[in-house]
Amino acid sequence: MNTRKWHAHATTWSVAATRRTAALMGCTALVLAVTGTPAQARSQSREPARQTLAAGDGWASDGTGTTGGSAARADRIHTVTTWAEFRAALAADGSAPKIIKVKGTIDANADGCDSFAAPGYDFDRYLADYDPAVWGYDQVVSGEQEDLRAASAANQDTAMKAYVPANTTIVGIGRDAGIKGASLQIKDVDNVIVRNLAFESPLDCFPQWDPTDGDTGNWNSEYDSAVVYGATHVWLDHNTFTDGDHPDSSLPTYYGRIYEQHDGELDIVKGADYVTASWNVFADHDKTILIGNSDSAATAAVDRGHLKVTLHHNLFTGLVERAPRVRFGQVDSYNNHFVADSTYGYSYGIGMESRLVAEHNAFTLPDSVSAALILKKWKEAPLTAADNYVNGVRTDLIAVHNAEIPAETLQSGAGWTPVLRTKVDPPRAVPGIVDHHAGAGKIC
Repeated sequence: MNTRKWHAHATTWSVAATRRTAALMGCTALVLAVTGTPAQARSQSREPARQTLAAGDGWASDGTGTTGGSAARADRIHTVTTWAEFRAALAADGSAPKIIKVKGTIDANADGCDSFAAPGYDFDRYLADYDPAVWGYDQVVSGEQEDLRAASAANQDTAMKAYVPANTTIVGIGRDAGIKGASLQIKDVDNVIVRNLAFESPLDCFPQWDPTDGDTGNWNSEYDSAVVYGATHVWLDHNTFTDGDHPDSSLPTYYGRIYEQHDGELDIVKGADYVTASWNVFADHDKTILIGNSDSAATAAVDRGHLKVTLHHNLFTGLVERAPRVRFGQVDSYNNHFVADSTYGYSYGIGMESRLVAEHNAFTLPDSVSAALILKKWKEAPLTAADNYVNGVRTDLIAVHNAEIPAETLQSGAGWTPVLRTKVDPPRAVPGIVDHHAGAGKIC
């Protein structure tokens, strides 16, 4: 079937019925009606801020489940409109259940990059001092301007990271709530919900030049939009992650290399466990989702047996790579829609001791992109990839990959079977369902 015709067919799955449901039940109930049973719909509060993760909805529902701040008292419900108010609300009440409602878009970098610069830091001087024609490629940069760059970077780090305590729900109010220029740190805590927010990737104001990175050096940046670090029972739902007004195509080039100011959109690392990411949009980005951040023995000691993550009903569009790249994790990825363009590198990165199950997904690829690129082998690690559709045609992703890229032969069979799923939609219907209902502004 022609790709365009197939996609149009998928999007007409039940528009009239869902519109009637929306009119009767509201945005949140619409999503529940599409993807869950009536019993699951009834289990949810009609107020988004009070909603909890449904039983059986991915790894974050395992064990104690994920309730966030749903039990918050009235005096622990905060509505914020500025970055300062947001961080103050996070710091209040310790780990007692709290709800933080974000109204409008809050900006952690409203005063611009110059506000973080250490006295004496001069970017033009930095470029002159470490020009490869002067410095070369054999040693890392050091000296006054590098020290001042590092001090400036530390100022930004302090200003733009927000640490989320346990038992917290953060929810956007209405259709235009968001956070830009910030990095949400969900670190070493349990029971967090983040929903209905548009995240614009933070810009690293002070990337470091590393002349020893590769043959011709690289600019290296920090800061992900959200980091789940050693945390457990985290539900990320109906959020949108993009580069916003600063796509990579807008970034300048110095020393012949792109001045990279973006890192990832979502990292799940350092023994994090029991995470469900559902109904999100990840768009127009390079390094998207990293699950497990290193192959090292020290990292393995922390990550092995953890990093249990479910990804379902997410839209991945205009991405280069890492949707996700997995090390060690027991990852269930189903009912996601992947839309590629000419910048596409791969979707699933198969890394050290990963145990990925990728089933019932839909891929929309241009003619110039082969289905063999969907999987990328970094280390020997068997995976399960069944009932996936590429441009409307059921495709054995492992067989296609192995036939076209025999130097990276992948083995089938992740060694486990996911059971924490609510409703699994037919993959041919996934583009219509996900494209219409994923992302921020779709719950109210």
